[in-house]
Amino acid sequence: MRVSKKSKVLVTGGTGYIGAHTVVELQQSGFEVVIIDNLSNSDIRIIDQIKTITGITPVFERLDLRDKVGVCAFIQSQPDLEGIIHFAASKSVAESVKDPLLYYDNNICTLINLLNAIKGRPVNLVFSSSCTVYGEPDVLPVNELAPVKKAESPYGNTKQIGEEILKETAHAVAGLKVIALRYFNPVGAHASALIGELPLGVPQNLVPFITQSAIGKRGQITVYGDDYDTADGSCIRDYIHIVDLAKAHVAALKRMEAGQMETVFEIFNVGTGKGNSVLEVVNAFERVTGVKLNYRIGNRREGDIIKIWGDVTKAQNKLGWTAQSNLDDMLASAWAWEKYINENPFQ
Repeated sequence: MRVSKKSKVLVTGGTGYIGAHTVVELQQSGFEVVIIDNLSNSDIRIIDQIKTITGITPVFERLDLRDKVGVCAFIQSQPDLEGIIHFAASKSVAESVKDPLLYYDNNICTLINLLNAIKGRPVNLVFSSSCTVYGEPDVLPVNELAPVKKAESPYGNTKQIGEEILKETAHAVAGLKVIALRYFNPVGAHASALIGELPLGVPQNLVPFITQSAIGKRGQITVYGDDYDTADGSCIRDYIHIVDLAKAHVAALKRMEAGQMETVFEIFNVGTGKGNSVLEVVNAFERVTGVKLNYRIGNRREGDIIKIWGDVTKAQNKLGWTAQSNLDDMLASAWAWEKYINENPFQ
């Protein structure tokens, strides 16, 4: 279903992995999209890739959200802005431990700058949050009523603090409505293989490391521990196809536009409701692609959660959204993207 009129939506971090896929889904759902990105973790050529997929070139502004004056000026130049999807943030757990001030500056100060810039205007805002707020869950699958535990990293803490800031601001500032989407583990790429995950340097996530190893860019894969309390001893995560995740953002915006929110701040888990172990992902990749992986079992990694997957009943019932793709779909699309960028390098 297309929206009745072309609502204008600002996507911060819109040339990044999740951002680019969400821009595609927004455009294909009839939204007019404006992108802000400082290109610190993405490539400007993604704009052309989006245009190839959708036939529409999104408006792009190179801007760092830490530039308070610049952010205010840009927002003032967009008087018809109705929605914001806020992705722009640093996301490496390991990097956040090494440089916490960078993460508080880039993830918290930027959010405050954005909120100050839109203050006094009616805006629907979707916030990129994370299942990291749950820590090691007491009960599985974990639902939105589970306690938010002490963060294991500055990155995780910025997601907790971000949610708190947004909840308090939405209750204090007239016209602001917020939906926080707590992602599980997004993987895969668009069916066109024209956009996908494009990590700078050594990938911090499992699937891009697998695909880069399989194509010869990386060496041996390390599975961190096989002695956990799981069926095969490796950690379990809820992996979700990136396109399914992108569609959840569209569903969240439509919920706000339709006036269906029960309060000015809502939270939804976005996952498949199913967990897969690291070794299951490795085996599934080999089965789907026919490529044998070179991997070894290493020691446990400090801070790793043993197992987590989400209860997504609330998103299904209230957003009208359900993940459609399975693990095989995710890995096949990730491999198609890896082969594409091997032949058409971005960097």
